[in-house]
Amino acid sequence: MRTATLGPAQRAESLAYMAEHELDVLVVGGGVVGAGTALDAATRGLSTGLVEARDWASGTSSRSSKLIHGGLRYLEMLDFVLVREALKERGLLLERLAPHLVRPVPFLYPLQHKGWERWYAGSGVALYDTMAMARGHGRGLPVHRHLTRRHALRVAPCLKKDALVGALQYYDAQMDDARFVATLVRTAAAYGAKAANRARVTGFLREGERVVGARVQDVEGGGEYEIRAKQIVNATGVWTDDTQAMVGERGQFHVRASKGIHLVVPKDRIHSTTGLILRTEKSVLFVIPWGRHWIVGTTDTDWDLDKAHPAASSADIDYLLEHVNSVLAVPLTRDDVEGVYAGLRPLLAGESDATSKLSREHTVAHPVPGLVVVAGGKYTTYRVMAKDAVDAAVHGLDVRVADCVTEDTPLVGAEGYHALWNARARTAARTGLHTVRVEHLLHRYGALAEEVLDLIASDPSLGEPLRAADDYLRAEITYAASHEGARHLDDVLTRRTRISIETFDRGTRSAREAAELMAPVLGWDKDQTEREVRHYEKRVEAERESQRQPDDLTADAARLGAPDIVPL
Repeated sequence: MRTATLGPAQRAESLAYMAEHELDVLVVGGGVVGAGTALDAATRGLSTGLVEARDWASGTSSRSSKLIHGGLRYLEMLDFVLVREALKERGLLLERLAPHLVRPVPFLYPLQHKGWERWYAGSGVALYDTMAMARGHGRGLPVHRHLTRRHALRVAPCLKKDALVGALQYYDAQMDDARFVATLVRTAAAYGAKAANRARVTGFLREGERVVGARVQDVEGGGEYEIRAKQIVNATGVWTDDTQAMVGERGQFHVRASKGIHLVVPKDRIHSTTGLILRTEKSVLFVIPWGRHWIVGTTDTDWDLDKAHPAASSADIDYLLEHVNSVLAVPLTRDDVEGVYAGLRPLLAGESDATSKLSREHTVAHPVPGLVVVAGGKYTTYRVMAKDAVDAAVHGLDVRVADCVTEDTPLVGAEGYHALWNARARTAARTGLHTVRVEHLLHRYGALAEEVLDLIASDPSLGEPLRAADDYLRAEITYAASHEGARHLDDVLTRRTRISIETFDRGTRSAREAAELMAPVLGWDKDQTEREVRHYEKRVEAERESQRQPDDLTADAARLGAPDIVPL
């Protein structure tokens, strides 16, 4: 089983190595595209570095709808190429690349008009399934089916009887987006890539017109490094224009940010065995199964304020509640909302002022020698974006480089996953954990769950659940710091786990216990542990305050009331 550890020692070693050796490729940006690009480059045999200013997936890539999907609504726009590409990637992830992280999820589409709508929507969903199976990547997902109103209400009793005349049910796939990125980074590291989070690019090195490296600040230790590379890939998403400005050259395209917010509510608030997809006047609204919760989203509005911490306003929350309640027999209220998160989509700027009409397709450019820029796209097609970015970088190298192999390179934890899943009852008996706990670990770590179980074997107290977030074991907090690159409490409660959106207290009741588990791994003293807890509590309060504000401007100001990083 191939694995790699992203602990404090490995981060320090990676920074030192990158400072001392010229790389073939340096990737800037630790979201899904940057991590995928590092994996693509490393698996072609290139010496590869990956740096991220904050935490892995701390931007857009941890704040999505958490779906791996073909983009059913893009069929209506006749964007067959994008849908075909995304459906192929969905199949690869489900069947070969990440079966431990990506799994099927059903959706019900309520029909509101007799006759024509069933034919119209049914034709689209039938084409969707056909396109998925045409290239052999539709296996593992049931095909769509038509339901009468009575049948639909049995599947989703939460719906108002007058909200539908019938329904269609189809399948897509979902994953934990932040966990997926962390796994991508670990896979890249397993193939030799050097990776460091909390390492911010502050400028680029030039020789004439050519970009030959980057100045990188160690946000944790305070040092600065000059990292030289034959090619640099700018994969910074909504920060693309800002990163490009450091070069001093005008970019060949621009990226606009579109804000999407999501609500998280407990499972018992919506009585349904399936997810829902609803039409709105602007786009679509999803109600997505999420363990013991539902995710409701999303919005699609222009955003030109703080990119690091996009804020959800009271108006955003009201918009989602209003639209989902239009079909629910028992409406949701503010009191039902456990968590709220906001993310920014990087959209390629075009002629339209409406962000919902800007391009979800990606673009790769080579604006100056030594620098490749990749932007746009969808989470599902990250691997294609990464391939295109590395293909462009390879043109600037004076050696023959192998073709992309990531279509056949499973992520760490995939190998042996199915066998371990089949043996989960035996694993439960061996470890003393309940079978449900073993299943939880396998869904989050795949075959790497054995590493978590090893921690529990050496310290049985780690096999206990967190007191205020009992979906997670104490071992998962320790493992996040020792193996998954978590540097701060916020990294663990917001991205390595989802405690920040899955509990009504937003993780504040778990903060001290989690910080004390991380402290020995990361070498924190009591003062630093206390600072981590206080910083997290201030962040949660700033987010709550922003969600009470009427509009984007006031919400942004409130969210910025908490400091961005933990003080040393």
